[in-house]
Amino acid sequence: METGRLDFLASPPMKTVRFGGNVVDTLAKFTKGDSTEYELLKHQLADPDIKDAQIISWLQEFRNSVTLLSKDHEQLIYTVLRLPWLDRSPEVVEEYLAFLGNLVSAQTVYLRACLKMVVSNFIPKRIKICEGGIDFSDSDDENEDLPRTFDQCHHALQVIASYVPSTSRFLMPILNDNFPFVQKSPRTLECYVHNILRATVYIPSVRREVLELIISKMLKLDVSLPRRQMEEENATQHETGRGDDEEGLFDMDEDVAEAASGGVCVTVDPIAERLDILMAVLLAYIKDICHVNGCLDVERTKGLYKDLMCVFDKLILPTHASSHVQYILFYFCSFRLALAEAFLEHLWRILQSPSHPAVLRQAAAGYIGSFMARANFLPLETVRACLDLLAPWLHLYVDSQDSGARAYCDVSLHGPFYTACQSVFYTLIFRHKSFMEANMKKGLAYLQGLNMERLVMCQLNPLKVCLPSVTNMFAAFTRKYQLVFCYSIIERNNRQVLPVVRSSLGGDYVPAQTNPLDSFFPFDPYLLHRSAHLIKPLYQEWEEQAETQPETTGRDRKGLAEDEDDFLHGETPKSEGVVGMTPGSYESNLPSNVGSPPVAFLQRTL
Repeated sequence: METGRLDFLASPPMKTVRFGGNVVDTLAKFTKGDSTEYELLKHQLADPDIKDAQIISWLQEFRNSVTLLSKDHEQLIYTVLRLPWLDRSPEVVEEYLAFLGNLVSAQTVYLRACLKMVVSNFIPKRIKICEGGIDFSDSDDENEDLPRTFDQCHHALQVIASYVPSTSRFLMPILNDNFPFVQKSPRTLECYVHNILRATVYIPSVRREVLELIISKMLKLDVSLPRRQMEEENATQHETGRGDDEEGLFDMDEDVAEAASGGVCVTVDPIAERLDILMAVLLAYIKDICHVNGCLDVERTKGLYKDLMCVFDKLILPTHASSHVQYILFYFCSFRLALAEAFLEHLWRILQSPSHPAVLRQAAAGYIGSFMARANFLPLETVRACLDLLAPWLHLYVDSQDSGARAYCDVSLHGPFYTACQSVFYTLIFRHKSFMEANMKKGLAYLQGLNMERLVMCQLNPLKVCLPSVTNMFAAFTRKYQLVFCYSIIERNNRQVLPVVRSSLGGDYVPAQTNPLDSFFPFDPYLLHRSAHLIKPLYQEWEEQAETQPETTGRDRKGLAEDEDDFLHGETPKSEGVVGMTPGSYESNLPSNVGSPPVAFLQRTL
């Protein structure tokens, strides 16, 4: 008994010391013009050493007087919203969430302020350290409580959304305004993107806009990547045997420090590193949304497909020279064949629609060819079906133009036609061996039925404007199977192009306008490391084949041999007169993966 009494005396009561009256009286005095206790209240709430018991006591009083907290008390509410409630005791968190619910339901004028407070905590707080009179600031230091902090933020956002159904209308501008600058640390970007994607799970009405926001930021990073430098680094790593991939992550509980572990190949360029992390987060999100207990959920997948296609049409398709962001669709379509077929059908509608701008139709054609060539999960039957649509369309176009006043080679007049031709050539370069493997006779008959000779020989002359690398490889394999003899046309086209000196110091020459279509293949080799493990199993690498070794005649043998090297080894001719050359379009179509082992087709249950 005596021991219990001593324990009671030794344990002091919780600190609840406060000055001034209660909140109701303080608000009443402020209304009458006496602001002394009002300012004292704000000062106590802003105390950095405020205790849990004090926070609970104040919040309980604010909840009881929430109807009095009109817009006249805006500064007071802003002070309350700045209370350090995160990572406090469960009682503080519970009381704060209850206060938020009461506040937004009784005073909707503070909805934006409450949302801003929650969203501002979607990134790690900056840690300031002063050593030797110098302030260091770092937001990347790992905090063991970070997952719990983010959980509390999402709980708060769910509470607000449950009280105010129109939360989504006010949330998106705030998410946009608070998006970190792309120069911020990769960890900061990763946390913010992860959290706003997580918010779409319980506020699905904002998902499409959130995807637009994230992908628009990623595209800005993507188009500024030094692709040539990355290709050289990848080639060096491949030669030295350091080509390991780092696993991506979406769950915040996982140890993100794995990137620094030994033996893991990380992206060196800072822009690429940021994009790599965001790609890993977004691809993991897509997988989690579409799968429930490891099985594909059809309805959820359909909904995400609609959102992704809207973002694709609005942002990805019109963006020229992006190298990686479009792999979001590539990865998504691998979940089920129906998704890949729907994607191709969507692109086909754009290509054949005269109502779309020519530049978008050309981009759609590029996506069709690159997707059919590179997606190893796409069966040959689907490729055949696409070619059966493209080839007749091209022949009809030739019928309508080949004898008219516009029957001459002009990219500005026939851009979609030329890009579609190039896509067919590109697809056949990759896939012709598959047509021959099952049944040589039937495969050859099918390729002959496409009547490529008529397209090559027509007055529109597509070989003149296609990329030299594609033209040479197409000519090589069609000659072997006696489908088309292209070299006479190539030689004639080359005679019509004046050589341009590479530099004022002399040296080798390259043809002018080596990329008149300004074309690029969207699914050129994927160069990011962290997220590559999700793409590589689905990707068809280029395999060098004897029949695709170009043969040349006459004085152009040297120039064509150089084109072959460019196609196979990723070397891009540089000409000071060529403007708008896509980094990934000329040097990376087929070349960067010479000698890579064949990739097995992904087995999926459809």
